[in-house]
Amino acid sequence: MQEHIVIIGNGISGVTTARHIRKLSDKKITIVSAETEYFFSRTALMYIYMGHMKFEHTQPYENWFWDKNRIDLKKGYVKSIDTNSKTLHFVKGDSLKYDKLIIATGSKPNKFGWPGQDLEGVMGMYHKQDLDNLEKHTPNNKVCKRAVIVGGGLIGIELAEMLNSRNIPVTFLVREDSFWNGVLPEGESQMINKHIKNHHIDLRLSTNLKEIKSDDNGNVKSIIIEETGEEIPCNVVGLTAGVSPNIDFIKDSEIEIGRGVKVNRYLETNIPDVYAIGDCAEQHEPIGNRRPIEAVWYTGRMMGETLAQTICGNKTQYKPGHWFNSAKFLDIEYQTYGWVFAKPRENEAHFHWKHHKENICITVSYRKDTNMFLGINTFGIRMRHEIFDKWLTENRDMNYVMSYLKDANFDPEFYKAYENEILTQYNNTFNTNLAPRKKSWKRIFSKA
Repeated sequence: MQEHIVIIGNGISGVTTARHIRKLSDKKITIVSAETEYFFSRTALMYIYMGHMKFEHTQPYENWFWDKNRIDLKKGYVKSIDTNSKTLHFVKGDSLKYDKLIIATGSKPNKFGWPGQDLEGVMGMYHKQDLDNLEKHTPNNKVCKRAVIVGGGLIGIELAEMLNSRNIPVTFLVREDSFWNGVLPEGESQMINKHIKNHHIDLRLSTNLKEIKSDDNGNVKSIIIEETGEEIPCNVVGLTAGVSPNIDFIKDSEIEIGRGVKVNRYLETNIPDVYAIGDCAEQHEPIGNRRPIEAVWYTGRMMGETLAQTICGNKTQYKPGHWFNSAKFLDIEYQTYGWVFAKPRENEAHFHWKHHKENICITVSYRKDTNMFLGINTFGIRMRHEIFDKWLTENRDMNYVMSYLKDANFDPEFYKAYENEILTQYNNTFNTNLAPRKKSWKRIFSKA
């Protein structure tokens, strides 16, 4: 009989797994989701709201793709998993048998028990339903006089940009004393503080939410600040204080969970034939400096590719390689490669350069004893992932990286380049006399 692979979740992790299993085998595949009928690019939700694209533009595959590739789609909420009989039970009473089960249910916005957190007009910004809810409550600045966002980080700044695009006044509550300063070094965090305020967003640092108040109809009326008791009238509250694994339906099963579904390096759970990938998976032991749970698009894709190999008989460990990520802070592009911690760890230091006028900067992390390059953050300068991945693998030192920094620049032709200014400051800081050097980029990867 044909082996039946069931995947709960149609995000990047689940769909990547299904696609690669189909490439490698003739197994029966079913993807279960309650969010949308077809896979879409979650990172593009903000651009739909901002008018840059339509929802159908976020769907990488035509609707006929799934039938053609013999991937069955089932829409429904999973209520529980019976691992003994290998059966999924759905909220509507139906059920589905599996031979192997892959849990790829992603994340959900955090709630911390605030009074009023479930009122009409309170929402996250993660699912397609969140976008629909936002469109309903914030079509323009006449319907929504003010929105309050609770929690900094990448989702918070995206939601602020979305609302700002429709001229809806935004108050942004961030509990830290500087924006995302648990991740960004001080110079970068301070630059982003100023940038947010320059976009006429009411940024409130060191500020916590106490309560969300309701009008007579159960809609959001205002919020109360914890520290001062100030009441801020608003029509919408965006909860963006991080996300957590979407695993409530698993809690009564025999599958081991912590914050997420516990997995080993092969993405296996404690139950045979049950696996977990993506935002909902938690490694028993972190991989290097990585967190046990990584809510990042590209790691979900990599987990899907890796697990497909195991499912199809080539048991393969998940090895994510060097850390990298990218995002936008309003109109400032951000990239990070390797490890640049907010505060240097023991035997580590930072070299920071910032343009004297523009919101352009880099922070480079290195070892004090060997001068070995550990990672780089860039704001406003596009860099090549392949170059930094190569330098990190080769354990290059700072002198090499700074000399050849032009090789990593990915900005289009005629964009202003800053590598000479960066190298001048580096020479002055470390009393070196390095000259800018450049190889032919096409030849960098030509060696066997």
